[in-house]
Amino acid sequence: MKKIFSLLCAVFFLSSLAGCGDSSDDSAVDPPGGGGGGEETEELYWNPVIKYSAPDPTCIRAADGTYYLYGTEDTRNMPIYKSDDLVNWTFVGTAFTEATRPDFPTSVSYDDPSLWAPEIRYIKGKYVLFYSLAKWGQEWLSTVGYALSDSPEGPFIPQGYVFTSEQMGVQNSIDQFFWEEDGKYYMLWGSFHGIYIVELNVADDLSIITPKMETQLQVAGNAYEGVNVWKRGGYYYLFASRGSCCEGINSTYQTVVCRSESLKGPYLNKSGGQMLDNQDEVILSGTSDNTFKGTGHNSILQLDDAGQTWMLYHAYYQPTPSGDNGRSISLDMVRWNYEGWPSVNTGTPSVSAEVPVIHNK
Repeated sequence: MKKIFSLLCAVFFLSSLAGCGDSSDDSAVDPPGGGGGGEETEELYWNPVIKYSAPDPTCIRAADGTYYLYGTEDTRNMPIYKSDDLVNWTFVGTAFTEATRPDFPTSVSYDDPSLWAPEIRYIKGKYVLFYSLAKWGQEWLSTVGYALSDSPEGPFIPQGYVFTSEQMGVQNSIDQFFWEEDGKYYMLWGSFHGIYIVELNVADDLSIITPKMETQLQVAGNAYEGVNVWKRGGYYYLFASRGSCCEGINSTYQTVVCRSESLKGPYLNKSGGQMLDNQDEVILSGTSDNTFKGTGHNSILQLDDAGQTWMLYHAYYQPTPSGDNGRSISLDMVRWNYEGWPSVNTGTPSVSAEVPVIHNK
């Protein structure tokens, strides 16, 4: 087995020198500090699939089959990547420029907020990019804004604000997640001060996206952030992250899940414990050898052309005790057991795995 593994590593190394799996064209823009896509053989890809730091990823598949991924701004103004296969990613630019960069509402006495945790959707004929406006350590300033574009590559033009922490009475109102069902629109959000859901008013021209305040409801406890929902087999699965996200080799971030027969909960683990009481099922953690640490804040799940579900998430890859190299993006299949519960690999990130099934390559 050791000889086979060594041979496989050698083949991968030689193929990567030859540019194997690099589908980017000559006009592609390289992200600051490197980046690039995951290396691929005929059947395997290798994590991380985006080597540059792009935390809190969100992903969408456009009508032409191309996947687009957006991340918290370790690249200023929010990076955008695209891929034909979920494995090989090309940096195409940023969602905003310095001229279009969104700011806090005028009611907030701070300027130049950080842009965190984007959430991309296609709504009423437009690409809508939700984002969190934040200042580290100033949790009551947190604000959810949104911007519009005709293209997933932008430019995105800020339109306004969905809500602020003060308005909702929820400290650290970030990490928003948009859900549409039966002609109604919802937002889930929160970061370590409870996870909440609220129904939204959405104007036909998207000029207004505001909360219906009377519908606000807490659905999970104060252990979580970075939530997203997936519906399957009559259940709503609420994925979330818990632990410390941003401490390099010392990060304890984990991805967890509970499920409910209703979007509004209650969300339960396998033994019936409630997510409102911080009870959950852990499905993804860092590796004991520190190859991957801080695994979490996954995007909404993505389908390949065989109907398989895939999770994109951030993790520190091979961090060192003296520092970290940013939260790069990894990819793993989500498998479902006979009782309908999801799992990811063996509970830790894959070093390599079989590629998704994509027919438009």
